[in-house]
Amino acid sequence: MAKKIKAAKKLRPAKKAPRAAKAWSGRFTETTNRLVEEFTASIPYDWRLYPYDIAGSIVHAGMLARQRIITRKEADRITRGLEDILKEIVDGTFEFSTELEDIHMNIENRLIEKIGPVGGKLHTARSRNDQVALDIRMYLRDEIAKIHELLAALQKVLVGLADRHRDVVLPGYTHLQRAQPVLFGHHLLAYYEMFQRDRGRLEDCFRRLNMMPLGAGALAGTVLPIDRKFVARELGFSGVCENSMDAVSDRDFAIEFVAACAQIMMHLSRLSEELVLWSTSEFGFITISDAFTTGSSIMPQKKNPDVAELTRGKTGRVYGSLTALLTLMKGLPLAYNRDMQEDKEPLFDAADTVSLSLSVFAEMLKSVSIHTEAMRRAAEDGFITATDLADYLVRKGMPFREAHEVVGRAVLRCLERHWGLGTMPLEEYQRLSPLIREDVYDAISVEASVTRRTSSGGTAPANLARRLQTLKKRL
Repeated sequence: MAKKIKAAKKLRPAKKAPRAAKAWSGRFTETTNRLVEEFTASIPYDWRLYPYDIAGSIVHAGMLARQRIITRKEADRITRGLEDILKEIVDGTFEFSTELEDIHMNIENRLIEKIGPVGGKLHTARSRNDQVALDIRMYLRDEIAKIHELLAALQKVLVGLADRHRDVVLPGYTHLQRAQPVLFGHHLLAYYEMFQRDRGRLEDCFRRLNMMPLGAGALAGTVLPIDRKFVARELGFSGVCENSMDAVSDRDFAIEFVAACAQIMMHLSRLSEELVLWSTSEFGFITISDAFTTGSSIMPQKKNPDVAELTRGKTGRVYGSLTALLTLMKGLPLAYNRDMQEDKEPLFDAADTVSLSLSVFAEMLKSVSIHTEAMRRAAEDGFITATDLADYLVRKGMPFREAHEVVGRAVLRCLERHWGLGTMPLEEYQRLSPLIREDVYDAISVEASVTRRTSSGGTAPANLARRLQTLKKRL
C-alpha cells in the first residue's frame, strides 16, 4: 500500500507540465481552463483503480484480437505496454497528470507514448463510461472479499472469548437497566450473529455486482463484433449486463455495498458502546489493554477507550458516504452523467474505514481482560431474577398476569426493607402467596435462572456449549 500511496502523490502539476491534448478535443476550439481541469479531474482519487483498469484493458485487447478487430501482434504490443505501465505505477515512477482527467486517460496516454499509435486502438469498442463501471465492480469484488474475511476473523475472536468464559454470568440489560442474568458468552455471540448477517449481505451484494458492463459503450452498445461473454469469463464475472444503458448508469451495487458497510459499522458501534460502558469504574466488567487506549493531556489518571470511541465516530462517516451516494443518484436521468464521478470518494472511504475498523477492533478484543467477579456481583445485585420468581409461580399453577402482580409487590416489599429477592424471609413470601415454598430460593438463584432457559436460542449453558461447538467447526 505504501507504494500505491507514493504513486498517488506523484501528480504532475498542471501549471508546469506541457498541456496534454484531450481525447475529445477535436470538436473544441479553445483549451480547457486550468480551474476546470482541476475541478473535473478524478485522478487524485481514482488512481487506485489502476490494477483493475489495466487487467480489464488486457482482456479487452485480447478479445479485440480474437474477434479480428485488431491483429494479434497489435494486441500483444498493447499487453506488453500495459504490463510495463503496471510496473511503473507499482514502483512509483509513473507520473499522473490532472490534465488527463482520470486513470483511464492517464494509462492510455502513457501507452501511446510507449508503443505509438497502435496504443490508440485499445479504446476500440468501449467508452470510459463502461470502462469505469467495469473497474469499480472489479475493485468492489476485492473489497468485499477482504471485508468478508475480516468479519470472519472478528467472529473468531468473539467465539474464542465466549469459549474461554463460557461459565461467566453478567446482567443482561434492557433500557440499560438490569433485566435478567445471561451468560457472557451468550452476550458475545449476539454480535457473532450480527456479523454473520453482515457477511450474508456482502455475499448477496457480490452476486448482484458480479455482472460485466464492458461492451455497453457510452450507452448504446457497439456496431463492432465484440464478444462480451468472453471478456466476462476471462475477468471472472458471472455474466454480462443485459441492458447497455443500465450497464453504464447503474450504481446500485455501490450503494448496496456502502449500505452493507454502514450496517457493519452500526454493529461495531453498538459493541463499542458496550466496551466503553463496561470499561468504566461504574461497571468495571473489563479492562482494555494499554496498547488500545490513550491518556489525557491534563489528567494523568485517565485511560480512555479511544479505539471504541473512534469506531462509534467513524460510523457516522460511513453513514455519510451512503447518504452521499443515494443523493448523488436520486435525480439522474439515463444514462451516464458526470455527477457519477462523485461516487468514488465516498465508496473508497467507506471501504477503507470498515476495513481499518474491523482490523483494529479484532486486535483490541484479543487484549481485553474480563473481570468475572465484577460481572457476577452485578448479576446477583437487585431484582434481576424477578422474572424467574414469576415463572416459579406459573409452574405452581398461577396465571402469569397474577404472578406478575405478586412479584411486583414482592419487589416493593424488598425495597421498603432493603432486602433482595434471595434474602426476603419465607414468611414474607407466603403472605404474598401460599403457593410459595422453601424451594423458591433455588428457583430464583442466578444459576437456576440461566440454566433453565433452555428454549432454542436461550442463554442456558447447554445451549451455549452446543452453539460454540458448531461455530468452532464452522470457523
